[in-house]
Amino acid sequence: METAVQVKEEVKHKYGSAARAVSETGNFQSCCDPGLRCCDPITSNLYSAHETGLVPERAVLASLGCGNPTALIELKPGEVVLDLGSGGGIDVLLSARRVGAAGKAYGLDMTDEMLALARENQRQAGVENVEFLKGEIENIPLPNASVDVVISNCVINLSADKGRVLREAFRVLKPGGRFAVSDVVVRGFVPESVRESKLLWVGCIAGALEEQEYQAKLTQAGFTDVSIEPTRTYNIEDARHFLTEAGIEVDAIAHEVKDKFFSAFIRGVKPTASCCEPGCCGSISQAGRG
Repeated sequence: METAVQVKEEVKHKYGSAARAVSETGNFQSCCDPGLRCCDPITSNLYSAHETGLVPERAVLASLGCGNPTALIELKPGEVVLDLGSGGGIDVLLSARRVGAAGKAYGLDMTDEMLALARENQRQAGVENVEFLKGEIENIPLPNASVDVVISNCVINLSADKGRVLREAFRVLKPGGRFAVSDVVVRGFVPESVRESKLLWVGCIAGALEEQEYQAKLTQAGFTDVSIEPTRTYNIEDARHFLTEAGIEVDAIAHEVKDKFFSAFIRGVKPTASCCEPGCCGSISQAGRG
């Protein structure tokens, strides 16, 4: 099994390569890299023509997501949005337009090349209420209770410490704030050969959480109203594409991976009051005084 450090370095290298390809050539030649090709059936046709028309072409080309969280969450004028693993910035720029000048959209990424590309895309788009931050999603560089909405697009599955990512998302959300991400999720058992593949880690698959485990981790982090809504299930031919790229004999495990992977929209809410706030634990406090 890959260590957390190995996974992080591999992800940084592959996504840095993707950003350089888009910046230097204006197309996605890095898709020839096996570490990213496995995402091909996952990342296609996620945004409407209207949405892609609102952002620079290179923001679209650099998108390696598995969904469109900005289309599935209500954003209100004046809100503050944080995108975990913002890549080329497409979801940040779309969110910024929706929250308006009174709101703000943060993008967080650990890859210098992606941050440079995102900032150039911001400049070309002429969107001012955006700030791209360098950092890791396991250690979000923002204060407690500072954002209204946390979004992400096929990035949390890349982390080797997803529990910490979810706790950090909970920390930076204001009371009543919403967690609304797109991610790849697993239904049931997946062979160890898939789980251990480094290429599938950076390609969004091996690190995906099982759906019941995802719900449990969100609840443990403090979220309520947790839900996982499948948006696309990957069939065996999709699986054949990304498993073959990783050197896995597909036919030998076909029955074990069929319909196991799916993109989902995952929601949760930070409660408006925690049990430590005044009045919430009054009965316990009184009992403790006796």
